[in-house]
Amino acid sequence: MTALCAAGMGCAFGLQAQTQTPVQWKLATGYRAESFHTRNLVQFAQDVEAASSGALRIEVHANNTLAKLADIPAAVQGGKVQAGETIMTSLVAEMPIAGADAVPFVVHSYADARRMWGLQRPLIEGHFARKGLKALYAVPWPPQGLFSVAPVKSSADFKGTRMRTYNPATVRIAELLGATPVDVPMVEVNKALAGGQLDSMITSALTGVENQVWGQIRQYYGIDAWFPKNIVFVNQQAFDALPPPVRQAVTKAAAEAETRGWAMSEAIAQESVGELQRKGIKVERPTAELNAELKRLGERFSREWVRSVGSEANQLFIPYYTQR
Repeated sequence: MTALCAAGMGCAFGLQAQTQTPVQWKLATGYRAESFHTRNLVQFAQDVEAASSGALRIEVHANNTLAKLADIPAAVQGGKVQAGETIMTSLVAEMPIAGADAVPFVVHSYADARRMWGLQRPLIEGHFARKGLKALYAVPWPPQGLFSVAPVKSSADFKGTRMRTYNPATVRIAELLGATPVDVPMVEVNKALAGGQLDSMITSALTGVENQVWGQIRQYYGIDAWFPKNIVFVNQQAFDALPPPVRQAVTKAAAEAETRGWAMSEAIAQESVGELQRKGIKVERPTAELNAELKRLGERFSREWVRSVGSEANQLFIPYYTQR
């Protein structure tokens, strides 16, 4: 036994865990149990329990059952729940740097998104620390693509058409491309398409599959407009109250969850695009002309975002654009 325990701290830690009452955490998320983000959370919780020999058990509460998505950061900060997950763009009112996820046409691939997160994370951690929170990991949703009822070769093809919008950013994209913005909830998109009230929309291939948009939609362009991320975080006091080996178990499991989650996101993005093709939607990359126009839009959105956020935005975008 002594020789085995000398190989690491796991043996002593396991014996100690057996003699102590396990710590129970509740982790709130607003997403469905079937979402790949939630499945990744459940695996994270299982990994923590296994690595801590049962010293920490995390209950994952999905689908807004413990707290509404918009209320989760405050619930964790106030200690009502120990941990939570939210989409980073929901945090922009109190930490504008989180809005980098939603600046269109800046990040063009999963590799770009990883690089952006590497630069963004220290800034997010600073804001979280001031709120008594600790970031554990972040995972992106599949990228936003362009769905259209007709082929799109350049921005000129948007003139006189109607584009689905759902926030200020998508309204500006529609207007700058020359399309008329139409506010349509995702659940009503098929009805709007069938009624001729909608010609295009920007959303992920996954969302397109989940809402079965094939029918009127004929084209899907992988423009990778942006990669919104979910972030998982914990109340700092709750984390600090854990014994050091348990904290290490949480940190290690979080790193593994981030790696696994990014792989899951990319795989689901590819699977969703394949399903669109199987349903008869033509999948293409944007033309060189459209790609150049979208890139110019990205540069414009970047300048505007930097002006609105201030110097902290430069801490992110200057290295992002210069350190390739």
